[in-house]
Order: sequence, then structure tokens, then C-alpha cells
Amino acid sequence: MSGSQVAHSLAFRVMRLCRPSFHVDTPLRFDPCDLIAGEDLFDDPVAASNLPRLLGNHAFTATKSNDSDLTYRSRFLLHEPSDAMGFPGLLVLPQAFGAIYLGETFCSYISINNSSNFEVKDVIIKAEIQTERQRILLLDTSKSPVESIRAGGRYDFIVEHDVKELGAHTLVCTALYNDGDSERKYLPQFFKFIVANPLSVRTKVRVIKEATFLEACIENHTKSNLYMDQVDFEPAQHWSATIVKADHHHSENNDLTREIFKPPILVRSGGGIRNYLYQLKSSAQGSSQMKVEGSNILGKFQITWRTNLGEPGRLQTQQILGSPITRKEIELQSVEVPSVIFLEKPFLVDLNLSNQTDRILGPFEVWLSQSDLPDEKAVVVNGLQTLNLIATKLGVQKITGVTVFDTREKRTYDSLSDLEIFVDSDQLVK
Repeated sequence: MSGSQVAHSLAFRVMRLCRPSFHVDTPLRFDPCDLIAGEDLFDDPVAASNLPRLLGNHAFTATKSNDSDLTYRSRFLLHEPSDAMGFPGLLVLPQAFGAIYLGETFCSYISINNSSNFEVKDVIIKAEIQTERQRILLLDTSKSPVESIRAGGRYDFIVEHDVKELGAHTLVCTALYNDGDSERKYLPQFFKFIVANPLSVRTKVRVIKEATFLEACIENHTKSNLYMDQVDFEPAQHWSATIVKADHHHSENNDLTREIFKPPILVRSGGGIRNYLYQLKSSAQGSSQMKVEGSNILGKFQITWRTNLGEPGRLQTQQILGSPITRKEIELQSVEVPSVIFLEKPFLVDLNLSNQTDRILGPFEVWLSQSDLPDEKAVVVNGLQTLNLIATKLGVQKITGVTVFDTREKRTYDSLSDLEIFVDSDQLVK
């Protein structure tokens, strides 16, 4: 084939199918009284009382637009207060691909037109989406070619694609056909567009004692409002999640209605945010499966939304990671601490020591490590293994340095987490 450009009988035309937008018209409209009355007219009671009679005889007075009036003399008048908003009630189809976001469904109306004066035959049409990582076939008529497209005629079809990648995309439309002189020709056409991120999800994980809290901030990066239909956190295996909400004083009927008919949550355009807080709990505490090193996957978010005119979108985040869970062979937990503790009076702390391995360990000694306490000790030990403790200071104190020692392997394990106690004066109860 020569290097000169081949003339084709066919050509592709592509229109994106999406929700239309409102047509906004901003004409100069006015009220009839503005033509003959100034701002200070109502300051004079006599002039204000004669205003209805003046308007009734005025040539520009019109209560409603008359469709049969071909002069359109009232087209600039304000018939309704809403006329000043510039909404004539018309919808506009998209004139270009526009902004396409991750999670949306790209739907396109494609028409292949025969602009020649003769019929083309045996047309094989293919349409595919090309990204930086893959090629996705949307339409292929190889097994059932279009028999013919008459002169001036066209063949129309619709393709859809769930957008799951960011960046540059190319809609490739090709046609292989027999021209009027029975010459086999190949027509490729390319339509490029960019896929942007509609929103971002920023997360923070905080561990407070035995509870894990997950904070998520959703930010809207689009130019239109997003109405969140669903923001669900799907916890990973061995985790359960409960959303934490602010306390609202509603009646039971209102709460039931809002639970059945959940209103969408508005996240405003151009940087609007919405925060969510979840409390995560391990559903398999003490299980050896939870103590596997590196098992720090908490779960992922499922988010669905709609735009102003109902265009749907859906995103799924990557797995959210928490603090790495290290393997613990021995776990020491406090079972019971007295609710009332008096100054310089002995008290007992019940502890639970569990073996997380598949082998026998021990025997063990449990004591309060002297090196972990400050010089002026708030709690001292009376008995190494029974943890019979004595409080030496009033107020809120901490029990620190409770340590487990393996007497056979001569190994010291992690100490117990600090315990807060309140020490009261024995004189108050006398």
C-alpha cells in the first residue's frame, strides 16, 4: 500500500451517553413596574395607591405569556419568581466526553456513517478500550458482519465499560469493509479521554488499650455534589466493625423512618469532606491464628454514590492496614482489680497467663520488676508470685513492670500493660 492517505467511505461518530445537564439561560428580565416606577415610589402614599391603576393601563402589562402572541413582547418579563434563576426547563446532552471518573460506567453511543455515494458491504466492526495496562474488547462483529450500509446510511451501537483504572484511556473503533469497487479497506479511529479520581479516602488507625479505632475522611474532588448512598467498611477475617455516631435526640418513630428510608449523605463539590469513625474488635481473641506475624489487614471500604442528576458511581478501596500484630508466645492479662483500694492496705490483682504456642512452656515466675519503677515507689510487692500489692500513695496510680520469667529457659517475656488504680484513704471510712 502506498504511503498516501487512503480515502474512506465510512467514518465513526462517538457521543458519550450520560445524564443530561440543566440548560441555564441568563437573559435580562424585569418586572413591568420597574419601567415606570422608581425605588422611591412607595415613599409617597398617594403615588403608591395609584400604582395598580397605572399598571393596569400600561401596554407592557402581561400576566402570563401568550403562546399565540407571535410578537413575543412579554418574553423579557418576570411571570414567575423562578424566572430570575434562568432555568427554562431544558436539558442539554453532553457535547464532549467531559469529566470521566473512576468508578463510573463509561457508556458511549457510536455511529458509523457511510458518506459515499455507493453501498459498502461485509463490514466488520470492533470497539475496544485501551489503557496503560490492558485492552478490553467491547464489541466484535467478526462472526456476524454487517451485510451492508447503504449510501448515506449508518449503523449504530452502544458500548459500556466500568472504569477501574486512572489515567489515559483510548476508545479504539475499527472497521474492515468492502468499498464500492470491492476493495477491502481498514478504517481505525481513536478517541482519547482521561479518567480522574472522584474522591480520596484518608484513614488513620488508633489503638486505645484493647480497642482499635479507624477514622476515615472522604473528600470530593469533582465539580459536582456527590450523594453517598453507601459507605460501608467490610472488616477482614477475625475482625468486627461498629460505626461510631454522635448522639442525636430523635423519637423512636423518626429513628425507624430514617433506618428504612436512609437519606443520601451530601459531600459538596470542590473539596467537601465527610468523616466516619469505626470501632474494630478482634472476634478471635486468644486464637493462634490472630497471632501470626504480619496479619495486620483490617478491611476495606465499599463506597457508592450518585451525582446531582443520578449518575451512579462505585469504588472499593485497597486493604487498610493497621499496626502489625506480632507473635506472642506468652500472654499475660489482668482479670480482676479491686474497685476499692486503701492506702497501705494489701490488695490482690488476679492475672491470667496463657500459652499461645503448640509446645509446653514454664514453669514461670511473675513479679513486679524493681527497675521499672521510679525511685519513689507508689506500689511495692509483698510476695513474688501472689502479687499481693500495697499502695503507698493516694490518688490515681499506675501498676507497671509486672513481668513473666521462664525459670527453665531463663527468658523474660513482655511485661503486662500498665494498670491504673485509684488509692483512697482508709481514714475516710472510719
